Amino acid sequence: MSTAGKKVWTWGGLIALVAALGIGATLTHIWPANAQPGNVASTPGATSSATPPASAPPAIAAPLRGMVIDADTKQGIALAYVVSGDLTVRTDHDGRFTLPASMAGQAVGARMPGYRQQSGKLQPAASGMTVLPLRKFDARGLYLSAWGIGSSKLRGDALELMAQTKLNTLVIDIKGDAGIVPYRSEVWEKLGYPKQTVVTVRDMPALIKDLHDRGIYLIARVVTFKDDKMVQVKPQWAIRTTSGAIFKDREGLSWLDASIPDTWEPAVAMAEEAARLGFDEIQFDYVRFPDTPGLQFSQPNTWEMRPFMISAFLDKARNRLARYNVYVSADIFGYVCWNTNDTLIGQQLEMLADRIDYLSPMLYPSGFTWGIPGHTMAVGSSYEIVHHSLQAAIDRSGMGGVRFRPWLQAFKDYAFDRRVFGDKEIRAQIQASEDVHTHGWLLWNASNHYSTAGLDLKKQPAAPTGRPSSTVASAP
Repeated sequence: MSTAGKKVWTWGGLIALVAALGIGATLTHIWPANAQPGNVASTPGATSSATPPASAPPAIAAPLRGMVIDADTKQGIALAYVVSGDLTVRTDHDGRFTLPASMAGQAVGARMPGYRQQSGKLQPAASGMTVLPLRKFDARGLYLSAWGIGSSKLRGDALELMAQTKLNTLVIDIKGDAGIVPYRSEVWEKLGYPKQTVVTVRDMPALIKDLHDRGIYLIARVVTFKDDKMVQVKPQWAIRTTSGAIFKDREGLSWLDASIPDTWEPAVAMAEEAARLGFDEIQFDYVRFPDTPGLQFSQPNTWEMRPFMISAFLDKARNRLARYNVYVSADIFGYVCWNTNDTLIGQQLEMLADRIDYLSPMLYPSGFTWGIPGHTMAVGSSYEIVHHSLQAAIDRSGMGGVRFRPWLQAFKDYAFDRRVFGDKEIRAQIQASEDVHTHGWLLWNASNHYSTAGLDLKKQPAAPTGRPSSTVASAP
């Protein structure tokens, strides 16, 4: 076709026209000024009309791989908890886990109910797998109050008894029934509590190290909602009677209202401090509403409210404590093993299972006022009270015996015939616990007086003829 009489645009002329119209910046961004027909548009700053080779994607660092194993069998432990900083993961069915490569060199811990927890350091991917061996553990323990742990006599007697027997655990009050903290706390007054006037242990870190050096597993007991000292400064948090007065229990102590979420912080903060001090486990006691009818809470006193609030508290506590790789446990009423409701105190067995590592039902025969089916005289049926209660709880919860660690009675009966709980009664309770395959048990005596009654003694090597046998080291 002839081009005569027609305006023929060259590329240079077109670009000049575009510039004159003031839209050059836009079009040259889309079609650069150095573009020519038949050529691929060059990218800004390019020196060649050819497309540059695509840059290689950045290398992705290999994740850190690890495994949690049984220290004896060397087999992987499924569903173990692995903790590093604020990150918690669980192992697969072979006991393996992975963590981000950026965490190489960081501290890591592992735990699983039925084992002692373990700590280590995450190996770089190039160095191979991080292996964390856990050793099976059955806790067999005694309770010491804030006064007991601070008393050289009571503590010394407990340590001597542990040296003679197979006891390996101490439950120590960190926040007791009357609000006594045995050591000088860094968080107590920050929480609003009155100034500490009683300190029974001058150097708690040193004492914890000494007890750990002896191979003792340490449980910090934290009394939760029975908190007279906090009610003194925060009366708006108190449980009240129908008349509006602050409720006092049989010991004359007031309670925090667990239906107010702000009341959860004191116990959680004290538990965190205990974890930082080096305790292996945190045990929440009085984690419930009072067993007194007709009380007033901030919310309606219903089944929907009570166990929901107790469960929510335990969720908060578990989340806050996760980074310390400590076990979390809770004490519950003995009848909670049997009752299908929350026993009107907020302790619903089925709702507790996923929130804690261990449950410690208080299976004192003296506390079973109405007995159990077939055994109304509870103190005369020590074995049956413990065995049948644990079996009922295991069957209902599906938790397995490994996650139950009952409190057993090591004190004189107060409800039936005032009998002394001696060798026969204590041994029967221990046997019942072992027969349902729990991983341990705990002896309770509020005055902290214990004996070898019912306990297995360690085999002592025979002393050489004419020379005295060695004695147990005195308590610090």
